[in-house]
Amino acid sequence: MDWFQAIILGIVQGLTEFLPVSSTGHLLLGRKLFDLDEAGLFLDSMLHIGTLLAVMTVYGKEILEVLKKPFGRTGILLIAGTIPTAAIGLLFKDFFEEISKTGITVGWEFLVTGLLLWWADSFKRNGYKRVDEISIRDAIIIGTFQGAAILPAVSRSGLTIAAALFCKIDKKAAAYFSFLLSIPSIAGGVVLQSKDLFTGSAPVVSFEVLALGTVASALFGYIAVKWMIKLLQTGTLKGFAIYVWLVGLVVLALQISGKM
Repeated sequence: MDWFQAIILGIVQGLTEFLPVSSTGHLLLGRKLFDLDEAGLFLDSMLHIGTLLAVMTVYGKEILEVLKKPFGRTGILLIAGTIPTAAIGLLFKDFFEEISKTGITVGWEFLVTGLLLWWADSFKRNGYKRVDEISIRDAIIIGTFQGAAILPAVSRSGLTIAAALFCKIDKKAAAYFSFLLSIPSIAGGVVLQSKDLFTGSAPVVSFEVLALGTVASALFGYIAVKWMIKLLQTGTLKGFAIYVWLVGLVVLALQISGKM
């Protein structure tokens, strides 16, 4: 892997982690494009650290408040939302890993993501719950949707924002809770992936390559978070739905033709 490939994958991870188009699905396609298998999987951990830094920078004040009062209202909601995500991830870990390796369902997953985004967009005007009105039930529902997003080409941010809108949470609060809930999810994923570092099964990747990829991921992740917050206020999710539909159809066509 060279520095150019690492930067491109970092940009892809940073943008697609917080835009509702699936970062894992795009990284999978990126690795196939660059013919990277294990090395690409190892780089994923560092790229996710980059996006973790990005969202922590945007919500630094809120994170400090949670750390000061871990069992305050926001902390309890994050715990409630994280539990179903963690349960789904641990119970179906082998299943998800096998699907990720083969990529056989990626095209269909992009199509499903598009359907959910298109449907959720129609709920944007109905949201009335503000941050202080999000219930534990809402958090559990959103966390369950986040757990389903462990599938390679199902967007985590897309599903959590959609779930929040389905729960009648307003657009600003939906973005806030979705991105805040991503922190334990991303951190947990990094911890699980990092086991390779200690078992000696991770391939060797130069420090410079890892650093460049991580910085690119953090920078473009920050841009994506800020842009997505603004977009949810006045824009539409339908453009993202159309995009992932097109990507899904291209992937299916390539798979059917035997080129992927």
